[in-house]
Amino acid sequence: MFGNERSYDAVIIGGGPAGIIGAVAAANRGRRVAVVDSHAELGGAGVNTGTVPSKTLRETALALSGMRSRKLYGVDLSLRRDATVSDFLRHQLNVKAGLNAMLSERLEASGADVYRGTGYFADAHTIRVRPAAGNDEVSLAGEKILIATGSAPVRPALFHFGSPGVYDSDSILQLDEVPRSLAVIGAGVIGSEYACTFAALGTRVNLIDGRGILLPFLDGEVSRALTAAMQCTGITFHWNERVVSCVIEDGDRITLTLSSGESLTVDAVLVAAGRRSNTEALNLAAAGLTASERGLIRVDEHFLTDVPHIYAAGDVVGFPALASTSMQQGRHAMMHAFGADVSSAAFRLLPTGVYTIPEVGMVGDTEESLKQKGIDYVVGLGPYQANARGRIVGDDSGFLKLLFHKDDMKLLGVHAMGERATELVHIGLLAMLTDSTADLFSDMCFNMPTLGELYKLASLDAISRVTTGRSLVDLPSLDLSAHGLDAATPVAQ
Repeated sequence: MFGNERSYDAVIIGGGPAGIIGAVAAANRGRRVAVVDSHAELGGAGVNTGTVPSKTLRETALALSGMRSRKLYGVDLSLRRDATVSDFLRHQLNVKAGLNAMLSERLEASGADVYRGTGYFADAHTIRVRPAAGNDEVSLAGEKILIATGSAPVRPALFHFGSPGVYDSDSILQLDEVPRSLAVIGAGVIGSEYACTFAALGTRVNLIDGRGILLPFLDGEVSRALTAAMQCTGITFHWNERVVSCVIEDGDRITLTLSSGESLTVDAVLVAAGRRSNTEALNLAAAGLTASERGLIRVDEHFLTDVPHIYAAGDVVGFPALASTSMQQGRHAMMHAFGADVSSAAFRLLPTGVYTIPEVGMVGDTEESLKQKGIDYVVGLGPYQANARGRIVGDDSGFLKLLFHKDDMKLLGVHAMGERATELVHIGLLAMLTDSTADLFSDMCFNMPTLGELYKLASLDAISRVTTGRSLVDLPSLDLSAHGLDAATPVAQ
């Protein structure tokens, strides 16, 4: 026992999205809270190395490349070939600094105590903090404990990390210059997002994945349309492939050999082969906990682990491992820990945003999941081409897709691809939380011109399909056949 042990109602290990929001939720209920974080700045990967920096690069790439305006104005801006990634991230420094300050102020206002250092279990109720500066350890006793330590990129031994041109998703933003060619290993969310961003910067991108479909959690129609849209930006997919060798050639070029025997020589390689939860240093066994091979901790629907007073949230519990869902999970966990009502659907119905180019947003069921459940449904479509705002912004491939129960026309799923798709899904999310039907949108008056009007069009389309058997709209063709695809089969090569 440490003489300087301090007691708290809640001890949170991790100062990222799940940890901070969990801490504030507990503090707002009058609990005494401690947050333990080993990093120099709060915010975790979401603010410091992941979500915010990568999305800032994406937005800057879209703006400076003129990609958003090419079809609208016929403009094609040329980027300097000697431009560095840091040239495109100057704004990100201001954004990150502002967010770090806001998070610190929010924690301070909540009354939570922050301990800088590595936290680990001494027993099921005690967290010891090992300060980075070598000061004496501090012992924190917690009635409730939340594990929210985030994750780090998986770094397969095949790749020579630290060598010129070989990066993971944390180090890719340290590129000296924008590469002329890039191989991205892994077509998950992170790999797909970076592939699109670098394609917008003028890089020739090869995207390699061991599966035969892009982002299989998406609605199949959206996955196919996104694949075609990404190919139209110049991204080359290599499906059902794995890298069997990685050789750094003279002149720092890199040659990859794929399982099919094909070889690719590129200027840079981004390995986005998934992430591993940061649980190794926690001494979980002392608390009676275990983790999977990738460091994941098993939790129930309230993010409670196998130990009745210990919770886990964010990347340490696995998919979807988004900053947004991590925040909601941390809040849910601490509210449940201290007796709050968490029965609302708002705690279970979580939206997903993928910041590819074009971006994708979704919430609720896909066509595939409804078929698996045996639910009779009807589709309603709202193409951006059939919307004034969609035409104004020059998005000729975007669309909103709504899924309704065929019997009562309740909204079951929302899927969008195109400009502001990640914003657009929230309208549908609110409708789903109130068990609304297609009539809500068909009767509603929307500002014009707005992308929100697509909800009216898609709802009217679904109603027409039920009452007349005819659709009011057609989705724009992305010439899927040119990419070996069609509208009914999975994306595979």
